[in-house]
Parts: sequence; structure tokens; C-alpha cells
Amino acid sequence: MSIQVNVLEAKTQLSRLLDRAEAGEDVIIARAGRPVARLVRIGAGAPDAPRVLGSLQGKGWIADDFDAPLDADFLTRPVP
Repeated sequence: MSIQVNVLEAKTQLSRLLDRAEAGEDVIIARAGRPVARLVRIGAGAPDAPRVLGSLQGKGWIADDFDAPLDADFLTRPVP
């Protein structure tokens, strides 16, 4: 479950909001009704199982020309 509070309420009720986050509730902090931050318990969503080395083997790749020099045209092109 999650709740949304505005910045002023978050400032005045921080201790209460921390208690709710510690209990596992997500607290969304909004500015002018637009969500900008989430207050969650540390470790929420962290995996309980240890990581297994090599479990991502073969799931990614690096191009053969990864470390090749860039073209002069690319380096002098203006940034949009």
C-alpha cells in the first residue's frame, strides 16, 4: 500500500512518515500534486538469495570495435 503527501505535510510529519515506511508502506512525496520522491524502507525489494556468479553469462555483448577511435565527423559535430 502507498500514500501520497505534499511537501509541507512531509516536512511536518516526517517522523510519522518514517514509521509508516519502516512498517513497509511506500510514501510518495508530491510537489503541487505531482509525485517527485518515494520514501521506502531500506532493503525493500532486496533479494534474499545470494548472487550466483556467472548467472548472466551470454546475456550481453560488446561490439568488436568497442574501443576503436571515433570518427572526426562525430567528434566535431555540434551537440543538439
